[in-house]
Amino acid sequence: MKNLALLFIAILFTFFSCSNRSTAEKNDSLQDANRLGETPIVLAYVTASSEIMPNPNVVTHINYAFGRVSDSFNSIVIQNEDRLKAISALKKEHPKLKVLLSIGGWGSGRFSEMAADTLLRRSFVNDCKRVIDQFNLDGVDLDWEYPTNSAADISSSPNDTENFTSLMKEIREVIGEDKLLTLASAYSAQYYDFKAIDKYIDFVNIMTYDMGRPPYHNAPLSRSEHTKRLSVEESVDAHVAAGMPLNKLTLGLPFYGHGIKGINDFVDYKDIPSLKGYTEKWDSLGQVPYLVDAEGYFVYSYDNARSLKLKCEYLLKKGMLGAMYWEYSCDDADGTLRKVVYNTVMSK
Repeated sequence: MKNLALLFIAILFTFFSCSNRSTAEKNDSLQDANRLGETPIVLAYVTASSEIMPNPNVVTHINYAFGRVSDSFNSIVIQNEDRLKAISALKKEHPKLKVLLSIGGWGSGRFSEMAADTLLRRSFVNDCKRVIDQFNLDGVDLDWEYPTNSAADISSSPNDTENFTSLMKEIREVIGEDKLLTLASAYSAQYYDFKAIDKYIDFVNIMTYDMGRPPYHNAPLSRSEHTKRLSVEESVDAHVAAGMPLNKLTLGLPFYGHGIKGINDFVDYKDIPSLKGYTEKWDSLGQVPYLVDAEGYFVYSYDNARSLKLKCEYLLKKGMLGAMYWEYSCDDADGTLRKVVYNTVMSK
């Protein structure tokens, strides 16, 4: 009987050990499945000036736009802190949602001076950590437009690219590996040393838009006679050639267009119905729509649900990380573009 009792205890011990190990392996598997890149992402830039609250059911990541480098070059100034708090609070009901602060934007300067000075750079980096902790954020996105370039009427230096690499290295060291560090990149893939920064960053948001104004396309998927600079496909290829792997690239999608001849330079998708007296055309090579006036002149370049679906299918086939768009409030009240982007990307 004693031997039988010992045998029974041994069997029970083995059963519970296997059960616990199975549970642990299952938990490890779930953690692995949630790693960045296991599933595509849909990232929306959400601005400080908009009053629309983003719907967490149609995005996986939110970049709050913007913070900026302070006048003293050593810290971060956040536009509308209360709105950032409200957006970050969405994570309570949607724990998988990631919220980042995007620092910079077109015309946002002082990056060059900050990044060039060791002490200023260190102070700025520490403030990135402070902001992440204070607002319960998942990371920061750097949108310096652009190192070594003063087109946006900001200061620049020939050393900006090298200093940017140092900045990203130090941010990673301070915020740790569990937080996200990303950047917004020009469609040309210029200004950054991608091979040098790849080991510090999680992914790159390619701004594959503003590549032309009528009679050229804003963001053509492929090259056509209405392509002024690059196509979306060529922009992605340029980033790969510069050293970025496809699975660390998001494809930028514009929720706005550019107009001429009585149409504003920037017109949001939601405002297209107010454009009267124009005819929609489709560029079968560029894979994007455009409007012409009564004389047949190309006057407005934009994206619609059809063209965005094609771009999302392209990025999935290409093996990219996901989609990014500028910006959330440009869509119509029904969320037409947001829905087609999310549903297409998540169909993988």
